[in-house]
Amino acid sequence: MRPIILAALIVAITTCTTAVRPAPRAIETTAGDRPSLIVLLVVDQMRTDYLERALPQFTSGLKRLTAEGAWFKNAAYPYLNTITCAGHSTIGTGAFPYRHGMVLNTWWDRTTARSRACTADSTARNIGYSGIASGGDSAASLRVPTLADQVRERAQARVVAMSLKPRSAITLSGRHPTSVVWFDDRAGWATSSAFTAEKLAWLSAFIDSRPASQDVGAVWNRLLPEAQYSGSDKGVGERSPQGWTTSFPHVLGKSAGSEFNLQWQRSPFADEYLGRMAAASVDALGLGKGTGTDLLAVSFSTLDLVGHQFGPASHEVQDVVLRLDRTIGALLDHLDAVVGRGRYVVALGADHGVGALPEQTGGGRQSGDQVLAAIDRALAPYFGPGRHAVYSGYTDIYLAPGVLDKLKKNHSATAAMLDALRDLPALADAFLADEISGPEMRTSTDPVKRAAALSYYPGRSGDLVIVPKENWMLSASSATTHGTLYRYDQRVPVLFYGSGVPAGVHHDPATPADIAPTLAGLAGVKFDRMDGTPLLAAWVPR
Repeated sequence: MRPIILAALIVAITTCTTAVRPAPRAIETTAGDRPSLIVLLVVDQMRTDYLERALPQFTSGLKRLTAEGAWFKNAAYPYLNTITCAGHSTIGTGAFPYRHGMVLNTWWDRTTARSRACTADSTARNIGYSGIASGGDSAASLRVPTLADQVRERAQARVVAMSLKPRSAITLSGRHPTSVVWFDDRAGWATSSAFTAEKLAWLSAFIDSRPASQDVGAVWNRLLPEAQYSGSDKGVGERSPQGWTTSFPHVLGKSAGSEFNLQWQRSPFADEYLGRMAAASVDALGLGKGTGTDLLAVSFSTLDLVGHQFGPASHEVQDVVLRLDRTIGALLDHLDAVVGRGRYVVALGADHGVGALPEQTGGGRQSGDQVLAAIDRALAPYFGPGRHAVYSGYTDIYLAPGVLDKLKKNHSATAAMLDALRDLPALADAFLADEISGPEMRTSTDPVKRAAALSYYPGRSGDLVIVPKENWMLSASSATTHGTLYRYDQRVPVLFYGSGVPAGVHHDPATPADIAPTLAGLAGVKFDRMDGTPLLAAWVPR
């Protein structure tokens, strides 16, 4: 690795790695004090600085969580592949990707020679609530149990999870939820035969009474006066979904269909819908009123879909955060009224952050296809012309069958390939995955290889690992993205609120893997420890 780039990487990464963990703060609680409902909120692509930036403008839910909860401001992911499936799985299980196995949203299946989504399951059939859903999804690829699994098994409780994305809902709910639902572009809301044999009555009733299509023709405008938003409404490099421009207002399609569904998911109306669905599940299933400790998980996806298009500095991203404050506030108010204030505990986290638009930072873009082409060119003199690299999974590169074995026997070919990759404008470094495959690498003094090792799962991860330069995107399909070990991708909120949680801001090192064990401790639920550490000591079951 080039010295200047190595120094920059070390500076960027050392702010995000975990150090020696302090002992959990003791809380005086008893069995009778433990909450009857765990509420797990995840905001897809929520950077910590979004909360810090909007703090004076919050009036409701996010204000309550940040002012009255325990906020761990230095929380960050310590691994490389900061993407949705890995992040949600980490939050849901308390484990890092090397253990839970959900290394990417989509990895290359070497057996079928096809890409495979992290929750795809050929033995399952998705069930649409308003049409015919495509494919099949389950938690079969998740290698460790979720907190929800353990709550359901040990506390005889109900588990409900919902999101726009199957990989977000499923990795929080685990294998045996009471209800799990996501949004299918063709069929509207959907679930899977892996979780239920038929549509759930309460969910059908809710969807029928308030279909997403009621927002046809709705107008998304700023919640606050324009002067209260920073920067430009039309930032350089922004992109917009089909049918919209990059400036407010944004009008949803005038009829239900693919364009409306695409726009609706990229509007605050989708978050609001999820908030109402979550409240409806509490009422319909009596969550928080049973003999066990129930769990409600809600993953809000809109910020991610908007962020990829408009970027973190956009008025759109700022407005989604402000409106999410109201949406979460309405849900908390409902829980106060139905479950009882002090009878539930909330955690809020995020699966990853996001980088700024390269056009706004002086960075750049490079597609995965360009990376694959560079490998093919470099290896042609040694192995002949042909397709030597077959799939780009952002930082994970998959080689054609037999190529890795040839490289291990031909050091000149390996060196030529790595040199060609390091010469690409976007890349800071590249190395064979074998270099980070051993367990000792997860505690390596090399911060880059340590981060990569925490993301590595044998059989699923790539044959090569590439590391982009700061502010460079290994994608040309969206305005911006995430998936690196830089602070803007790794640093995310971790907050707790409610029963047994003293208010305060904490600056100790923390990671989203700490969310599951902390919630288990606060709720008095036995939990098989993984990589996370309880951040707040609470009542422990005897």
